[in-house]
Amino acid sequence: MPKLSLRDLPAWCGLAAKRRNLPASQALRSMFAVDPGRGERLTAEACGLYFDFSKQLLDDETLRLLVELAEQVNLRRRIEGMFRGERINTTEDRAVLHVALRSAPGDTFAVDGHDVTGDVQEVLGRMSGFAERVRDGRWIGHSGQRIRTVVNIGIGGSDLGPVMAYEALRHFATDDIEFRFVSNVDGTDFSEAAAGLDAGTTLFIVSSKTFTTQETMTNARSAREWLLAACGGDTAAVARHFVAVSTNGKEVSAFGIDPANMFGFWDWVGGRYSMDSSIGLSTMLAIGPERFREMLGGFRAMDRHFLTASLERNLPAIHGLITVWNTSLCGCETMAVLPYEQYLKRFPAYLQQLSMESNGKRVQLDGTLVECPTGPVVWGEPGTNGQHSFYQLIHQGTHRIPCDFLGAVHSLNPLGRHQAMLLANMLAQAEALAFGKSAEEVAAEGTPARLVPHREFPGDIPSSTILYDRLTPAILGALVAFYEHSVFTQGVVWNINSFDQWGVELGKVLAGKILPELESATSPELRHDSSTNALIRRIRSTRNLT
Repeated sequence: MPKLSLRDLPAWCGLAAKRRNLPASQALRSMFAVDPGRGERLTAEACGLYFDFSKQLLDDETLRLLVELAEQVNLRRRIEGMFRGERINTTEDRAVLHVALRSAPGDTFAVDGHDVTGDVQEVLGRMSGFAERVRDGRWIGHSGQRIRTVVNIGIGGSDLGPVMAYEALRHFATDDIEFRFVSNVDGTDFSEAAAGLDAGTTLFIVSSKTFTTQETMTNARSAREWLLAACGGDTAAVARHFVAVSTNGKEVSAFGIDPANMFGFWDWVGGRYSMDSSIGLSTMLAIGPERFREMLGGFRAMDRHFLTASLERNLPAIHGLITVWNTSLCGCETMAVLPYEQYLKRFPAYLQQLSMESNGKRVQLDGTLVECPTGPVVWGEPGTNGQHSFYQLIHQGTHRIPCDFLGAVHSLNPLGRHQAMLLANMLAQAEALAFGKSAEEVAAEGTPARLVPHREFPGDIPSSTILYDRLTPAILGALVAFYEHSVFTQGVVWNINSFDQWGVELGKVLAGKILPELESATSPELRHDSSTNALIRRIRSTRNLT
């Protein structure tokens, strides 16, 4: 029996018809005028998050069709399959079980018949013990001093998650330890991170599952050389100032790290889904084991909601389906994530990898080309900074850019009118994007006719608003899980594998060929395209290599 095309599904056909029948302008004004209660009805709430999607370009029938689409692509069965540890990462033949990372004692998550919950708890316990020793001063460096600075060395998910979590939870972080992060192979990144540090009080976390990642290990070796230069070349210092998040015991030992201080994770954990694994060791060192477990509890609550809630009230599923609607049917190529929360300043960058590395795919599970646009470009900046930067384009540009607004009702740092002003701006921007300002309204204000087009706001820019009480570790966990499962939902509808990332490989392979050509003492034979060859020669010439 031939495979049924996405475009042949009844719900998809219904959604396509709904899209064709959307008014060309002032659609949201009309929707709210005929249905003033939608602002209360098109919402959902769970795990401390209040999700308002009433300003999206959809109505009850659109939402019903999206839920039917989820049913027709067997979203519920795919969710259950992930939680059962099925090998849903088909191109790498792996289970996808990051939900097991936030399991509680007594839970059961099996991979090939083996319950991995005990393994997770064992690593979590070792992380907790180590974190406590560093935080209370029992762990001392080579010169007998306690640790005052932790530097996390990683890249991709081994950096973006830890950086984002540290910035998001700085309110809860210890004041006794400073945290820095190195990811870029650009030597400036390490040099700036190491500037002013005392080697005797610095601990490096090297995060690389294979302990062979080129950028990470280049930075790690530079850190090792920096340490040894400060310690008179005594290699015994390495074991007191380096720990590893890895599974390659042989390479970890060869580096000089005590394998007892190696914290592992598993091939059923993708890098961009790993911030709650041992990759989060720097997070635990910053906020402590108890707060870290609170964050895991927030993850776990959203996992349970995603698994058990009906699709009509399921926050991540609804968000994912709306993203499909905007991306694949309404032609929106990008999505802005706009946290009105300074602590979440790195959250958009974190979501870039989560979404774009997961769903930036052009082929379906069977290798055939996708049938519609997939994977929106995700970007953003905290409010209110963005209002004085790119909001002009969102309001009056030629692109329709759906937006997610995130905000806390209460600030962790209450200061006069600041929080009320922050929230007022967030709500005002969502309102202005939705309803705009018509030419008639502009003219009625006495605006000269020649300026009316310049001051008109078309509106109909869809947005969702996510409110929470305060940004606690539990709320951060729920937020991350919310977006993880939204990305999964999108991938199921598009029939793509959201859990591989072959797109990062080709550039790495080519870089491996170009590097010796840039460093060779003699002129290498170049076999690239004429542009690349010319650039290599230009760089070699400028570096006085002929």
